[in-house]
Amino acid sequence: MVPFSGRKVLAAIAAGTLLGTTALVSPALASPNNNSAKKLTKAVTVKGVLKHLDTFQAIADANADTRASGTPGYDASADYVAKLLKKAGYQVTRQQFDFAFYEEFGSSFAQVAPSPTTYTDGVDYELMDYSGAGMAEATVVPVDLALDPPRASSSGCEASDFDAVDVAGKVALMQRGTCAFGDKVVNAEAAGAVGAIIMNQGNGTPEANADRYDLFAGTLGTPVGIPAVSVSYYSGEQFAATAGLAVRIEADTTSEIRSTENVFAQTRHGRTDNVVMAGAHLDSDPAGPGYNDNGTGSAALLEVALQMAKVKPKNAVRFAWWGAEEAGLVGSQYYVDSLTEQQIADIALYLNFDMVGSPNYVFGVYDGDDSAEQGSGPGPEGSAEIEKVFEKFFASRKLPTVPSDFTGRSDYGAFIAAGVDIPAGGLFTGAEGVKTEAEVALFGGLAGVSYDPCYHQACDSRTPVADGADAAIYQALSKKYRLQGNVNVFALDVNADAIATAVITFAYDTSKVNGVTTPGKGKGKHGHKHGHGHHWR
Repeated sequence: MVPFSGRKVLAAIAAGTLLGTTALVSPALASPNNNSAKKLTKAVTVKGVLKHLDTFQAIADANADTRASGTPGYDASADYVAKLLKKAGYQVTRQQFDFAFYEEFGSSFAQVAPSPTTYTDGVDYELMDYSGAGMAEATVVPVDLALDPPRASSSGCEASDFDAVDVAGKVALMQRGTCAFGDKVVNAEAAGAVGAIIMNQGNGTPEANADRYDLFAGTLGTPVGIPAVSVSYYSGEQFAATAGLAVRIEADTTSEIRSTENVFAQTRHGRTDNVVMAGAHLDSDPAGPGYNDNGTGSAALLEVALQMAKVKPKNAVRFAWWGAEEAGLVGSQYYVDSLTEQQIADIALYLNFDMVGSPNYVFGVYDGDDSAEQGSGPGPEGSAEIEKVFEKFFASRKLPTVPSDFTGRSDYGAFIAAGVDIPAGGLFTGAEGVKTEAEVALFGGLAGVSYDPCYHQACDSRTPVADGADAAIYQALSKKYRLQGNVNVFALDVNADAIATAVITFAYDTSKVNGVTTPGKGKGKHGHKHGHGHHWR
């Protein structure tokens, strides 16, 4: 799952197919009789899901401890999934695309004159995503800053902003506002700057608009050639007022265009004008193996697909494993952008499974009807009916759920966007958010601790404590739950059954979601096209 400061990434098609060799885990043989929720959930076992998870871990172990898109670990993960599904009888396709790869290894930021000061990463500054690598030590030059209220800044947005100042060989100090961060830094680099600082905008009031004053995490979207950091408005204001200010920025990063792929497996039976899609992102964050994020969603979806491989559904089912989700939802967006209007209309609904085994879990169900009245509002028309299927499943197990907002942080974003308006739903057990006392009353676990204490870290693995996790937290969690590495086995087991239930339900009947009945060729779906769209941001 992408963080809230998610990266806006440009992707472009690249021809070819990624090949590789990966040892396969032999799944239990699927039965053509796994054609009901009762039968399929019995066939889909947590043991089978955990075998896939351990294979993903082994792949990471053999490939620099990561399965990030654009790395050999991802390529091997895609090979593993594709080969199992092809062997099971699915129509398997692999969609290759280019994306902006970024990985940060370390950084430093310091004032060298007039008052030498060392700044702290995450407190005083953030290295911007897609920052160039290297060291820049130079005088700081403010560029078209708007420091008087209302601070309507367009600093650095136009090449002409640099006509009045000489930034060649210097560090450009620019202000947030109007255009993308990447545009500002690209313009500064073109004008000869060797480094860039982007201060927050400072618009509104500090009380009501703290996010426009405080330190922020930002992305440049695509690779640039100079180091770039972000700072708070207050720091930027101080920098602008300091005569003779010189700084040193050091960045150890990899920022470049790489190739990756989506993997699809479609049933050979069922209506292809009313396709049920279910997806999970296959890539890990570059920092670790992604045992929970999103090994859990990928493994559970894979086991469901394998166990229903011989089923002949009324609606074609298209399973998807997305690439470059952690780089900004690139694979799913690329896929949706590649579809024709008719191909979009032929998709009945989309189900998303991103992090379904968080160690300090909640059972989150995407809030299709916006009953919680929080965040982004309801999904497109039909999403509420998807939510009801999941809620009915959990109710049948006498298990509580909480609504999960369509924040736009996962791969459903491209499907529910305005103009696409495909009904969507899915499951989420929590990421870096902190579990509340009320949630502990529902699900157990530890209040005041993240749902996944190893979110986007090396310890999102089979051996979290050995990989840097807080030993006391994981010892306490182990007393509350059965964990396998950074995964809650109970949550994963239940959610695997929930995934199986939803997929097989809609494989036979989507009428409550989109009004389409089977058999028959009548369209009738998305007839109103006025669902509530949401853009990833």
